[in-house]
Amino acid sequence: MKTIKIFDPALCCPTGVCGPNVDPELTRVASAIFILEKKGFPISRYNLANDPAAFVEHKEVNQVLHEKGPEALPLVLVDGKVEKAGSYPSNEEFASWLGVEVKELTPDKPRNTLL
Repeated sequence: MKTIKIFDPALCCPTGVCGPNVDPELTRVASAIFILEKKGFPISRYNLANDPAAFVEHKEVNQVLHEKGPEALPLVLVDGKVEKAGSYPSNEEFASWLGVEVKELTPDKPRNTLL
């Protein structure tokens, strides 16, 4: 099973989906990760503000940051290899890497039961 590690820029909280101006892209990524984790896929996220040691310990991440600077974040490792830098993976990329259907990464919308 493939492992995914996401190295986030400095965010206000571990997921980055807090505060008055929530970025819809962070919400989409957090939702996809939640769904994938429920399916048993190993996905880790590291926030530069909360876990700077992880950025130093992973030589691939450290190298990219030295070459490209913080603009390279977010950075995604799949099985230890840099697969994406500078933006979050699309649902299609998550699906391709992990062998799932894209539609599985879209949460069910609540149904209105009021008549």
